[in-house]
Amino acid sequence: MIFKNGSGWKACFDENSGRYFGEYGGFQEYHLFEITKEIFDRLDKKMFESDAGSIIHEGRHMYMAVDDRCGPPYTIIFDDDYEKLCPWANVVKSGKVWPDKLTDAVVEIFESEKDNREQ
Repeated sequence: MIFKNGSGWKACFDENSGRYFGEYGGFQEYHLFEITKEIFDRLDKKMFESDAGSIIHEGRHMYMAVDDRCGPPYTIIFDDDYEKLCPWANVVKSGKVWPDKLTDAVVEIFESEKDNREQ
């Protein structure tokens, strides 16, 4: 595996699967994405989390956890294989995991989650 990381983010190229992944965030908000080679190539270790996060966010959302005090903490799992695909990730878990029906509704309603519609 080939890694790139900076302040608050990490990206990985898995040579065995030929796939790229990225994570950013911390205890208030955490995100895990499948990204493209182009996104991976744009990431630089000197980037702050906000800059790298904006780039990583262009990928396919796999997992998110939110505990931002605006409501009860929650976790959304878009790809059930996230642990198998990203064993290196420092996954943060918050509150209850949303049920599949609610996750499916989010994917259908929000344009930002269109890459998850096949899941």
